[in-house]
Amino acid sequence: MTATAAEEWKHWSDNRAAAVGTAHGQLALTGTHWLEPEPAEVPGLPGLWWADAEGVRVRAAAADGITVTGAEAPVDGEVLLRPDSDPAADTAVLGELRLVPIEREGELALRVFDPAAPRRASFAGISAYAYSPEWAVPAVFTPFEDGGDQAVVVPNVDGKERPLAVTGRIAFTVAGEHRTLTVSRAGNSLSGVIADATSGTDTYRFRFITLPAPDEDGHTVLDLNRAYLPPCAFSDHFICPFPPPGNRLDFAVEAGEKQVLTR
Repeated sequence: MTATAAEEWKHWSDNRAAAVGTAHGQLALTGTHWLEPEPAEVPGLPGLWWADAEGVRVRAAAADGITVTGAEAPVDGEVLLRPDSDPAADTAVLGELRLVPIEREGELALRVFDPAAPRRASFAGISAYAYSPEWAVPAVFTPFEDGGDQAVVVPNVDGKERPLAVTGRIAFTVAGEHRTLTVSRAGNSLSGVIADATSGTDTYRFRFITLPAPDEDGHTVLDLNRAYLPPCAFSDHFICPFPPPGNRLDFAVEAGEKQVLTR
C-alpha cells in the first residue's frame, strides 16, 4: 500500500528530529574556530592548529589522543586535515569529540562536535505545523538568462556578509498569492532560504526549503510543509545565510517546522 503524502511528511519529520539529535548531529556543535596561518591553540583541544593553502594542520603528540579517522595511531607530529570542500575530506576524533575542518570562501575553521553539548541534552524535538496539502503547490523554475549561477551578497547569522550562489527563480501560487523566490542548485535539486510573516514570532527567523529537480520544462513542486529549520537554529556556531532579496514573503506560511523545543 502506497503511503499518503501526510504519512510521508510524518516520516520525514521524524527523521529530521532524529538526525539533528544524533551524537554528532547539529545539536552537538559546540564551536567553530577560525584558524590563522600561525600555529595556535584551539580552546579545549590539545596541540597547535593552523591553516595553509592545503587545509587545516595540527601538530600534536601521541599522548594527546587526536586520531584522524581511518588512521590506526594517534597523531604524533604534524598532520594535514583536508576540509569539507575537498572530495577527500578528513575528520579527526578526540575521545567522544569529532573534529571537522571546514572551508568557507577561502577561510578555514575547525568545528568541534561534542555529544555532551548542552543544546543536545536539552533537546525535546522540533515543533511544526500540522500537514496541510494546500501548502504543496506546483512551481516553475526559470534559470537566469546566462544559465549560470549568480553571487548575491547576503548577511549571515555571525554578522558577516558572504556571497550566496543562486541559479534562478521559481514561480508559484499558494494561499491565493502568486510569488517568486530566488533559489540555488543543490545537486540535482533546488534549495532556497525564505522568511515570511511568521518568521521571528511563530517560527524561527528564517527557514530553508528543498525542491525536487525540475523537469525539462522547469516544472517542480514547492512543498512548504517541508520548510525546515537551518542548522543555526540548533547551534549558535553554524553559519547560515539570511534570505536573499525578494525571499521574504509578506504573508504567513503556516506550514513546516517552527521552533526547536527544549526540556
